[in-house]
Amino acid sequence: MRFKLIAGAALAAAVTGAASATIVGAPTDGGLGFQPSATPVMDNIYAFHGLLLWIISAICLLVLGLILWIVARYRYKWHPEPKKFSHNTLIEVIWTAVPVLILIVIAVPSFRLLYYQDVIPEADFTIKVIGNQWNWTYEYPDHGGFEFVANMLEDDEITNEDWDQLRLLSTDVPVVVPSGATVRVQVTASDVIHSWAVPSFGVKMDGIPGRLNETWFYVPEGNEGIYFGQCSEICGIRHAFMPIEVHVVPDEVFTAWTEAANDDPYTASSVLASYYAGLRATRVAAAR
Repeated sequence: MRFKLIAGAALAAAVTGAASATIVGAPTDGGLGFQPSATPVMDNIYAFHGLLLWIISAICLLVLGLILWIVARYRYKWHPEPKKFSHNTLIEVIWTAVPVLILIVIAVPSFRLLYYQDVIPEADFTIKVIGNQWNWTYEYPDHGGFEFVANMLEDDEITNEDWDQLRLLSTDVPVVVPSGATVRVQVTASDVIHSWAVPSFGVKMDGIPGRLNETWFYVPEGNEGIYFGQCSEICGIRHAFMPIEVHVVPDEVFTAWTEAANDDPYTASSVLASYYAGLRATRVAAAR
């Protein structure tokens, strides 16, 4: 009896894990640091962040050490009469030259990263994103030209039946892209300034009315899953309720989804539901 209970609990945990394993890029309670990286751009951001962390840590430790040394070495008990000088040429050269060298060390990888983000490689296809108050319109011009509007799911609409959904982050129609493809994203807006941002992709691009901005991302094969983002430019009273949900799936699933979306993008999610149902069945079978 006890064995059956343990086996049942393990199976339930496996089912839950199989579902939640599809969510890769999402904020977590008590989380510290970046979300998991899913693209080469985000990998480079991670590396640059690590470099800056070492530099700022060294600067903080040096300044703290100097302060403690000065407090101990030049306290009133040891030096009741202060020295009467105002300049030290060597020290002034050092505190001018060293910060310049530090800025150069920071500038080189910073410019390299900015160039890497800004120059869009040859893309496999394009997605056009239009920010509205307060939802997103998506167009797939290279796959038949279908479009859809993605709205945030209200609390009573979250079901977790087809795949895991998160409060304030899931949308009624997700964006779908294939793994292993370079995706160009063209961003604009229909009313006020919005910003399309997906942290795990290292992507944040403003959508400005009357202007077309571009960015890109590439999710390698093996990083399939669900990634979340939000509008990152204050755009009105419902700014906090403009989430972004991106599903990265194998190429054959993406092809099936685009074919269904050309008929009706609002019912094409059934293709995703079948895909995730297959994943759950495979993982549960493996857990047994």
